[in-house]
Amino acid sequence: MEKRVSTAFSVQLQSEKIDYLCFAVRSLPRVMTSPGIITDIDGVMSSDEDSDTSTSLFCDRKIIVANFLPLHTSKDQTNGTWCFTWDEDSLLLQLKDGFSSDTEVLYIGSLKVDVDVSEQEEVAQKLLEDYRCIPTFLSPDLQKKFYHGFCKQQLWPLFHYMLPICLDKGDLFDRSLFQAYVSANKIFADKVVEVINSEEDYVWVHDYHLMLLPTFLRRRLNQVRLGFFLHSPFPSSEIYRTLPVRDEILRALLNADLIGFQTFDYARHFLSCCSRMLGLNYESKRGYIGLEYFGRTVNIKILSVGVHIGRIQSVLNFPETVTKVQEIEQKFKGKKLLLGVDDMDIFKGISLKLLGLELLLERYPKLRGEVVLVQIVNPARSMGKDVNEAREEAISIAKRINLSYGALGYDPVLLIDNPIPFYEKIAFYVAAECCIVNAVRDGMNLVPYEYIVCRQGTEEMDKRRGVGLELTRTSTLIVSEFVGCSPSLSGAFRVNPWSIDDVADALYQATDLSVSEKQLRHEKHYRYVSSHHVAYWARSFDQDLERACKDHYNRRCCAIGFGLGFRVVALSPSFRKLSFNHIISSYKKTHRRAIFLDYDGTLIPEASINKTPSADIVSILNNLCSDPKNTVFIVSGRGRTSLGEWFAPCDALGIAAEHGYFIRWTKATDWESSSSVVDSDWKKIAEPVMRLYTETTDGSYIEPKESALVWHHQYADPDFGSCQAKELLDHLESVLANEPVVVRRGQHIVEVKPPGISKGLVVEKLIRTLVNSGKPPDLVMCIGDDRSDEDMFESINSTSSSNLFPAVPEVFACTVGQKPSKAKYYLEDSGEVIRLLQGIAAVSRPKNKITHNQVSFEGPHEVDD
Repeated sequence: MEKRVSTAFSVQLQSEKIDYLCFAVRSLPRVMTSPGIITDIDGVMSSDEDSDTSTSLFCDRKIIVANFLPLHTSKDQTNGTWCFTWDEDSLLLQLKDGFSSDTEVLYIGSLKVDVDVSEQEEVAQKLLEDYRCIPTFLSPDLQKKFYHGFCKQQLWPLFHYMLPICLDKGDLFDRSLFQAYVSANKIFADKVVEVINSEEDYVWVHDYHLMLLPTFLRRRLNQVRLGFFLHSPFPSSEIYRTLPVRDEILRALLNADLIGFQTFDYARHFLSCCSRMLGLNYESKRGYIGLEYFGRTVNIKILSVGVHIGRIQSVLNFPETVTKVQEIEQKFKGKKLLLGVDDMDIFKGISLKLLGLELLLERYPKLRGEVVLVQIVNPARSMGKDVNEAREEAISIAKRINLSYGALGYDPVLLIDNPIPFYEKIAFYVAAECCIVNAVRDGMNLVPYEYIVCRQGTEEMDKRRGVGLELTRTSTLIVSEFVGCSPSLSGAFRVNPWSIDDVADALYQATDLSVSEKQLRHEKHYRYVSSHHVAYWARSFDQDLERACKDHYNRRCCAIGFGLGFRVVALSPSFRKLSFNHIISSYKKTHRRAIFLDYDGTLIPEASINKTPSADIVSILNNLCSDPKNTVFIVSGRGRTSLGEWFAPCDALGIAAEHGYFIRWTKATDWESSSSVVDSDWKKIAEPVMRLYTETTDGSYIEPKESALVWHHQYADPDFGSCQAKELLDHLESVLANEPVVVRRGQHIVEVKPPGISKGLVVEKLIRTLVNSGKPPDLVMCIGDDRSDEDMFESINSTSSSNLFPAVPEVFACTVGQKPSKAKYYLEDSGEVIRLLQGIAAVSRPKNKITHNQVSFEGPHEVDD
């Protein structure tokens, strides 16, 4: 297997790999493997005991790429040195528990501080040696435009359903900020390429900050094993389509092998965008959703992130946590303690939550003096006037509630708007009877999961609190239906955060629950949270990524496209461009040739408005037909009338119209029908049904043919058109059950036609006729561009390998465009098809003595096989 070691930095990484395997890093405690038992920390191994295994340079390796590294960074003011520690609350660090113990994990990302250029090399070396982290140093200006600009001002609001309707309601699209986003993603890609030592490594990219990264990596490493997980919501197509760079981001994501989402809703929105904007179809096979994209299957993963139970339980056991819990319980003794923990941003619904509490106290005077809401506000991750306005509004409402319903020694709202230690948050979780998450839109939100684990507690904490095993474990949750964790918490009160009445009613029900009801709800939630933890999520994603990449080396990759439109086409190893030198050599040697040509998209570009063949095409076909060794056919889905008129100047040209239902060997011969009796009575039944669906499906239309009726819906709404097509198919199959026709569904069509009609069958029939007449071809060439032509390719391949021929003919089945096909060869476009036919026609003219070099100049240039 080819190894990629591109820089001295990468060589340094290789030489230090042995040291890393023996390097003891402080690890998070794993999740509970049995009740009350936490496994030992991993990552600590004896260099003596494991010296043999640690010397292997081929251990499993994961490269985790995210906007920020999972590190805390500070600078010693006395000596000016940088100090780093693991951020044990970081999901990126916690997901390591989902990998096997011998997996090497590298992290690529930025630091949350600005490091001077003169110090960057030293810092990078220290992070690589001590933490296996590779920093991406972005300049302050680029970081501001990339993160605080495009990510937080454009993508973040849009993904949370906020549109910049006017200048006062968000920032309009700024192309310079997008260019900064592109530049930052390129820098991240450069770092990945520096450290990846083979295409066996797995790369896992995280979140919306790096959605262009798959394109930049795929461009440089066509077969890189690449997964992407989106931690934020993905908006509906009606929202996402407003993004000016919507196609670029979608196509970039599709360069990944596996794309993960928190919920089915987010995945459904992404798939809908791919369908509506890129025309891609998806399907589910054996439980896995896949998108076909230029021969590659892009897999879709739906699994929400969990919490690291071991980490939370370790904090629960801290002495200071127990002390804080006792302090809170004493302070709010006799009160019903409600808790909210939210970041300060406009989507967390803090003000709506407070308004719900205000309405509760207004409606139920008996709860005044009994209910207290502690609202912990985490520091804002973004900045701007929206954040400041949200903070001011929350503070104003809290003051108003306390003035209206407070009393001496009692405030209904305690707003903690300053950073507090993690153990203190944990203590509030333990003490609160109810936790409310009221976000108007949120990707996942792990606060409810953390709350459930804290309410379960630990044996050690119970002992320190003086609580016995007989303590009843209870918890109550109020969760917005617009957060990602909501579907998994079936025992929670789900609310519409925009409805203050809903929130107030849920608060009242939560305070009025019996202990047994609280216990049942808690047990149900804890079973889910304890089994769907962060290690389970990481392990599941990793397994699906391996499955998605298992066929990487079974196909040949071909890179096409420029800029952000770049993509990789996965092709069969035997699939290659049709070499002009190869076919001209075979053409000269053969004595009887059968040539089958599609029309639309093959001889005429698909986008061409004027479908009439040009004089050059007519001339080329006449030259080919003039050679007595050739039998040339146009095989098309078009009707015989239009084809007969267009090719009237071609006396010796054969035509198979309507996919072979009508056949004419030459202009002088009559049309033959594949059915001896043409019975069209079924059309009187099918056409009214199709007309009904056409009237109710805007953008659809009926194409009448002599042999068939076709209902097209490519211009209709993709979802509605597909739904109507399925209904039409069922309807037609029902009413035509006793008629001599078949109903089939194709790409944006529903077709009714006589049985046994296809391009594959007509080509087989034509070849058999030639063989039976004593003229078996020793060269068969077939060129087409769409799905119906695949039947031709399959038929020719199977027929040529059968015992029909006295000698096996040479077969040139060729598709137009680089795409997955049953053909062995391809040409780029219809222009290249014409140039190829021009060269062959020139060879066929005996009077035209043309040199091999001259012929090669006319045709497509490709190295011979």
